[in-house]
Amino acid sequence: MQTMEGTTIICVKRDGQVAMAGDGQVTLGSQVVKSGARKVRRIGGKNGIDVLAGFAGSTADAMTLLERFENQLDEHHGNLLRAASALMKDWRTDKYLRRLEAMMIVADRDDVFLLSGAGDILEPENGVAAIGSGGGFAQAAAFALVGETGLVASEIARKSIEIASRICIYTNDSIILEAIG
Repeated sequence: MQTMEGTTIICVKRDGQVAMAGDGQVTLGSQVVKSGARKVRRIGGKNGIDVLAGFAGSTADAMTLLERFENQLDEHHGNLLRAASALMKDWRTDKYLRRLEAMMIVADRDDVFLLSGAGDILEPENGVAAIGSGGGFAQAAAFALVGETGLVASEIARKSIEIASRICIYTNDSIILEAIG
């Protein structure tokens, strides 16, 4: 699976809570152009559903996918898996969408899914999913924190981004965090 440069998103599900955090750094080549971007969003509120979505990759492409996902979520009455499956079908078959360069993590109280342009819908077995340039660093930190501490999901997500920001040049410590539960 291809790693998108320029961001870090982590999602942690633990003890009835799901939390998603992202850094705020936006880069253009080797230059930082923004340090406080919002790459993690709470969506689905129109239907009384709580869904978290985080994205990595081209900003315009990610926003297009986020809008399409939100429409699918409405159409499928908040069913996260059905909405993700419908988006993946469109993403693979639509000539315009196939060219989009982004990845997403979507989550509700029950499920966490990593969505890729290759049509993948991956559900992490261990409750931790990460994408972006610093995703591997944040995921490793989250695995350690889940295994060795009693921290709640939101604390693990925040600390994982903080750790990744010390290692990955495409990740900063301007953290946006959303949690459910």
